[in-house]
Amino acid sequence: MPDLLLIVILALIVFGAFSLLRNRSNGVQNQHLRLDDAKADARQAIERLGGQVYSLNPGDDPAATQALADAGERFTAAGSQIEQATTPGQAMLAKQTAVEGLYYIRAARTALKFDPGPPIPELDGQRAAGSVTEDRTVDFEGQSVAASPAPSKQTPNYFPGGRVAGRAVPAGWYSTPWWRPALIAGAWGVGSAFLFTSLFSGMDGVSSEVAAGDFDGGGFDDGGFDGGGFDGGDVDGSGFDGGGFGDFGGGDFGGGDFGGFDF
Repeated sequence: MPDLLLIVILALIVFGAFSLLRNRSNGVQNQHLRLDDAKADARQAIERLGGQVYSLNPGDDPAATQALADAGERFTAAGSQIEQATTPGQAMLAKQTAVEGLYYIRAARTALKFDPGPPIPELDGQRAAGSVTEDRTVDFEGQSVAASPAPSKQTPNYFPGGRVAGRAVPAGWYSTPWWRPALIAGAWGVGSAFLFTSLFSGMDGVSSEVAAGDFDGGGFDDGGFDGGGFDGGDVDGSGFDGGGFGDFGGGDFGGGDFGGFDF
């Protein structure tokens, strides 16, 4: 009888060890499947963005040229992110970066008065940030900063809306990419609250949080727009001047126009 009991105990131990190893193997396999699916989803968005970056010709329109340059940055960054992705979350971040790029493509097409195409998935923090609904110009630290709901020679820099270093920045067209230092450094400079208050106070379409210059601490939020942050200059190689607003040149992309796109 003791021998039988020992055999039963050993069998239970062997069965338990086998079950544990099988569950662990299934877990690893499921993780790989989720990663593969997430990578495939991201690559689809990246490929669509890449095709549009190299197909759209901005001509001599400054707003379209700058928007296309920004889209090119996102394409490059998304490609790097997906190559380094080892988790589904990292692959999703690469897709988010590509989606940001598609917003810049949409902006370039709008500047060229083309059909902007179908809707694009909403970015994290975009709805809460709101959008610029009127032309406004303020003086800030010796510079004139303009915001507009439409592209122009005075406002050639587009932002799709979202959180930058913990603060909501409305979608719109601006005279200068004044949010870039915070995007790169992860924190806003002294006086930024005054800029927000001056630029957005009382503007329809912008939340009271934005107009008041409120923010949640100044750190990067990987789920928001700044999660796909970019630390380089524009595609044409022009650098970012961290002291002040920065100077960003536009890239020049050859090729013909394309008709519509679907996402």
